[in-house]
Amino acid sequence: MTITVTVAQRRARLAARHLLSVPGASVAEATEAIVALHATDPATVYLSARARTQACTQEAVDEALFETRRIVRMLGMRRTVFVVPAPLLPVVQRACTDDVARRLRRQLERDLASAGIGGTNVAGWLRETEAGALRALAARGSATGAQLSADEPRLRTQLVYMPDKAYGGAANITSRVLGLIAAEGHMIRGNRRGGWTSGQFEWFPAATWLPGGDPSAGDRGGPGAGSAGDGTGADPAAARAELARQWLRVFGPAPAADLQWWAGWTGAQTKAALASLALAEVDLDGQAGVLLADDDVFDPPVAPVASLLPALDPTPMGWQSRGWYLGPHGPALFDRSGNIGPTVWWQGRIIGGWAQRPSGEVVYRLLEDAGSDAVATVTAESGRLETWLGPARVTPRFRTPLERELSA
Repeated sequence: MTITVTVAQRRARLAARHLLSVPGASVAEATEAIVALHATDPATVYLSARARTQACTQEAVDEALFETRRIVRMLGMRRTVFVVPAPLLPVVQRACTDDVARRLRRQLERDLASAGIGGTNVAGWLRETEAGALRALAARGSATGAQLSADEPRLRTQLVYMPDKAYGGAANITSRVLGLIAAEGHMIRGNRRGGWTSGQFEWFPAATWLPGGDPSAGDRGGPGAGSAGDGTGADPAAARAELARQWLRVFGPAPAADLQWWAGWTGAQTKAALASLALAEVDLDGQAGVLLADDDVFDPPVAPVASLLPALDPTPMGWQSRGWYLGPHGPALFDRSGNIGPTVWWQGRIIGGWAQRPSGEVVYRLLEDAGSDAVATVTAESGRLETWLGPARVTPRFRTPLERELSA
């Protein structure tokens, strides 16, 4: 039997499950509630946590990230940097990151070979370079990319990119090699350097950073040794099924294509992950979707609240089919690459966008008439956010049309 789910029911569930209507008690709880926080833009982690946590402070996010380490920054779905609950790290590693790491290795080996680096054994040269970087990291305990490239000179090897373009040129392979090592589970993006909006950080060995050691690498061996499919650690198919279950609990009901897009999986991987779960078929305003079979009770809507979510927040980036909460506002709120800017939410849907001006003022614009209650509540929330930001200035890494206009 197909269950009919209305847009109103989906919006009410979004507001509740994403902790927009009733915030959680801790940063870790907020992260668990949304599966993962986007971390491509460092400020997003703090602002997303603030929107979902009672009395959240920047220090509370720092504590969860760098002291208790209950949440961890890693490369995950769609080759995007996320912050995930520490217990979920091995699931994301097997479900998504192992495949990403294999692609990164193939691409780097191909580019090195094209440049004539590594001679007849490019793969061996790259493995030796990675091993040297890991030895240097172990000796230091933690290090920046610049420090590691000073200790392991091969990290300063240069490749020329797009020589026929004005923005092309030579660049060190440092970030690509270190990113590959991290993608294979051997290094962690740890303490930040600078303020909470800073994108600079130190690398740490995964075995020393993570509580209880490194649950993601298992006994895979050193860099390039292989991961999913080699018989060690969690089974990748089981990991994909678990990640699909968690996503459906938070983002469902939804079309299967939304899960495939969010996770960055192939169609076959998505189909297999869903086949292992007990599901119910749903009708989403004429579009076919799926729902966890034991999750078919929809609570009544809660009292509406206003939320000012940051650029790349995991809620608006949780689905590929966004019309039911985005409406016609996409051109103003997304850049040309599909990255969303800061958004204003009311009753489980987007009604506008916001920005911070150089003076520190938080300003917003509603893109539809949501009523006087919405205006008053959004105005009050923008004032609270302005106070919370204090002297910090937040400019999204990916600028969107409305954000640029409002911040000018």
